[in-house]
Amino acid sequence: MTKEDFIKRAIEIASQNVAVGGGPFGAIIVKDGKIIAEGVNRVTSNNDPTAHAEVQAIREACAKLGNFELKGCEIYTSCEPCPMCFSAIYWARLDKVFFAATHLDAEKVGFDDAFIYREIKLHHQQRSIAFEEIDLHEKLMPFRLWTQKEDKTAY
Repeated sequence: MTKEDFIKRAIEIASQNVAVGGGPFGAIIVKDGKIIAEGVNRVTSNNDPTAHAEVQAIREACAKLGNFELKGCEIYTSCEPCPMCFSAIYWARLDKVFFAATHLDAEKVGFDDAFIYREIKLHHQQRSIAFEEIDLHEKLMPFRLWTQKEDKTAY
């Protein structure tokens, strides 16, 4: 299969998802030229704001491969990833991202992620959802324990 075939599959599953009441997003993960996982937007059907197509595909691929890293894999998405999916792709360590529609195309139909990018840059107190640090002396305990742990799996 070609890159175009893979991106067409992502678009196809996104379109099928719309037909059954889901969001207009689809993603597939490819390893060694074969589709190993597919995901569609299930935010409203699962009542889960993290159930974006890319995240769904990443979860399925990781489960299938038995690893939290997806090195050697590529993701094909029907639309340019949002900030959450962008981060998930980096955390999963995918090799490459291919996308069809842009974030500007998504914005035109009501999916505007630009405000999230703006919010990240703001000081905690200026964000539309308040962030408040609670400064306790115990706050670094989990990090100290992690640093001391000899059998940890680094990620």
